This record gives sequence, structure tokens and C-alpha cells, in this order.
Amino acid sequence: MRVESFFYLMSFFLEKVTIPHPFFFFHFLILSFFHFFPYLCTSKLKNLKLNIMKDFVQELTWRGMIHQMMPGTDELLKKEQVTAYLGIDPTADSLHIGHLCGVMMLRHFQRCGHKPLALIGGATGMIGDPSGKSTERNLLDEETLRHNVACIKKQLSHFLDFDSDAPNRAELVNNYDWMKDFKFLDFVRDIGKHITVNYMMAKESVQKRLNGEARDGLSFTEFTYQLLQGYDFYYLNEHKGCKLQLGGADQWGNITTGSELIRRMNGKECFALTCPLVTKSDGKKFGKTESGNVWLDRNYTSPYQFYQFWLNVPDEDAKRYIKIFTSLEKEEIDALIAEHDTDPGRRVLQKRLAEEVTVMVHSREDYDMAVEASNILFGKSTKESLLKLDEQTLLDVFAGVPHFEVSKSLFEGEGVKLADLTVDHAQVFPSKGEVKTLVKGGGVSVNKDKASAPDQLLTATDLLDGKYLLVQQGKKKYSLIIAK
Repeated sequence: MRVESFFYLMSFFLEKVTIPHPFFFFHFLILSFFHFFPYLCTSKLKNLKLNIMKDFVQELTWRGMIHQMMPGTDELLKKEQVTAYLGIDPTADSLHIGHLCGVMMLRHFQRCGHKPLALIGGATGMIGDPSGKSTERNLLDEETLRHNVACIKKQLSHFLDFDSDAPNRAELVNNYDWMKDFKFLDFVRDIGKHITVNYMMAKESVQKRLNGEARDGLSFTEFTYQLLQGYDFYYLNEHKGCKLQLGGADQWGNITTGSELIRRMNGKECFALTCPLVTKSDGKKFGKTESGNVWLDRNYTSPYQFYQFWLNVPDEDAKRYIKIFTSLEKEEIDALIAEHDTDPGRRVLQKRLAEEVTVMVHSREDYDMAVEASNILFGKSTKESLLKLDEQTLLDVFAGVPHFEVSKSLFEGEGVKLADLTVDHAQVFPSKGEVKTLVKGGGVSVNKDKASAPDQLLTATDLLDGKYLLVQQGKKKYSLIIAK
């Protein structure tokens, strides 16, 4: 706070105070400097300078992250430090990359000197938002929601500063805390009377569900969602001074209901800003693979799989995604795109995108392991690289190669001969004669070591993680033997 006070006092002095003599101003400057010097030497000065210089709307504009914005939003953000919130429904115990655009909005908001609130919808998550949905979601019980909230908070800490003493440190709020004791009749009487059914029916999200997109129409439970979300905005405005709500493009109707509710209940003006729904260059939904969502939790999507997702996005998508999903500055991104365009085959854009997002979501160590694991498939690694992989990463890397299960007892005592194992017990090769020929030509490796002979003995000490054996033929043909 003292750093901020220094700049505030200096600006006030220069703007408001008439200086009677240069000596007095010089004396004031020297005293102020020595008083605040210890704080000016900290990293907070660097952060403060960054916050003063950045313009949130301008930042989101060049990144392609603004879909709609209420008039007056930009002026408000330039005038004062603003508190804004973005809501996340805890329908699972992990965020997925479909949430990342909204989370990155909060991240940029904080980096521009404003205060972000991450609202976990413990109450609204029990209902389900009809926006962008064609069917009603399954409703969650309180115990499951509390578990999900705790997990999501941990993930959000990778993106936002919750713990510092900065005035714009992030806060996590849960609307269950202020909704759990709100009685239905009180809500209808005190809140519901301010918004008409006609106003709620006019929302696009409601109209889509009523005009054929949903087989079962729209339940009353879901219909009330926008009023509950609107009350969240009102509550945060009253108790946290929140003047801005952020969200995805499909949230515009719910957000404007909130700003209208605030206007009618306390006469204050509040604002809205939404980001576009991210899609792939082929028009398909972003964030899903053939196997489903790409999650931020390593138990659902391993760091290796997460890294591979970003590494394999098409060129045109990479040019958009690196602006949306990283904190790299414009000059560096422009330079990366220019370098990529000179030689697309090197995939410098995808590699940097995958690095930035994997490190941000997981860690530098997870990124390094993902890169090392990727190199294994292309013959650019050694046994040491293979030994560094944890079990899940090993299975992810070799998910697409033939798997053979054998009895672990084969590896006991003196062990089993390579030819016997790969022909009789696991049909890696069609015959022992072929094994002999390939080994003689240096074409067979076991765990990245060249096989010395077809009768080479393999024991339990050769098993990776105590149960895996990787057999390689040539440069790129692999088989994974699993000892059970």
C-alpha cells in the first residue's frame, strides 16, 4: 500500500499544491523518496508500473477477446480501479479449456490494475444455466458442489493472485453463501418484483429453448437462473463495490438482467463485457477432442496430453489462441507469427503456445517431461529419458501402439529370453528367425537400449515402473509389453 501511496501523494502534490519555492518541492521530494525507498525497491513497483501502463479494453481488443461491451465501460475502467466478477458453475471438480478464455479475462483484468472476483456458483450450479444449452443439466447435491468448489479454487490460483497484500488481489466468492438462507417467498417478494416475465422471456437464451431447440422446453428451475445470476451482480455491487460483470458471449442476457436489476433496486449504473465463444478454424467447438474435454486436472487430462493438444492445433488457430490463452505481449506474439510464417514446418508458434499454457496450468517440470516424452516417439531420446516418465505419461505416450499382457512370473529368477518373450508370449514378431535377423542388424531395442542377442535375458529389473517393457523395431515401430 505504501508504494501506491507514494504515487498518489506525488500526483496530488503536483496537481493541487502551489509550490512557493523550488527548494520546498525539492525538500519534499527527497523526504518522500527516502520514506518509500524500501518499498520502491521491491518487485511490487514493477507490477504497479505494469498496471498503470496497461489499458484493459485495449489489451482485450488486440487479443480478439471482446464480443460485446456496454457503453461507458471503457470510460469507467480508465477513471478508477474497478471491481469485476466472472461466474463459474462448479458442475465438475475441474475446469476445462473451454473455461480458459473467461479465466484469462480475469487474469488480464488483474494485470491491468483492477480487482477480479471469481464467483463459484455453488447455488446457481444446483439449477443449471439454459444459456447455450439445448437440454437441462443434471443437478448436483451440496456435498458434491463443495468438493468441486475447493478443487476449482486451487486451479484458479495458477492464474490469479489471491494471496498478496496488493489492493487488487483476487477474491473467490461463492453465491451459495448468500443464497442458502434466502427463503423462496422473500426472494420472490424482494427481488422477483423488479424484473417482469416479459423482460425475462425476451432473452435470446430463453427464446432458443422455447422455440424448438429443446425437446422438453424450459423448466421453471432453469427459467429462474437469470434472476439468480442477476441477484449475484446486485449482491456483489452492494457488498464488494462490483461495477462490472465479465462472461462469455452466451452470458450477455443474464449479465444485462443483473445490471437492470441493480438499476431498479438501488439506482446505480453497472456494466458488462463479454468475450467471444472460441471455436476452431473449421467451425467446430473448441476444447474437445475425440475422447472428450481437455481438462486442467492432471487426473483427467495428463500434462502430456494437455501439451499435445496445444502442440497439434492448426496454424490459423495457433495465431488466435496464442493471443487469447497466454500473457505474452503483442510485440513478442507478432514476432512469433512472423517467424512461423517464414517456415511453418518448424511449428514455432504451436511450440511456444504449448509451452506457455502447459507451464501456466501445470508447471515447468511437467512441460519439460511432456517435451521429453514427445521426443521419445521420434527416436530422439535415450533410456534415461524413458526412465524419467511417470506411469501415466508412459501410458499416454504409447497409447496408440500395440499392447501385450504377459505374466509377471516370466521375469522372475533368471528371466525370459527376448525371442521367447516377443514371439511365444507376446506376438510382437511373427517368428524367432525374424527376431534373430533384426537383432543382428541392430534393429531391435528394449527400453531404448539396443538388444544384444535374441536370447538376451530380461528380468524384473528391466521392467519400467515394475511392469512395463518397451520393445522398439526400427525408428518408430513400438510395442508395449505389460507384466501382470
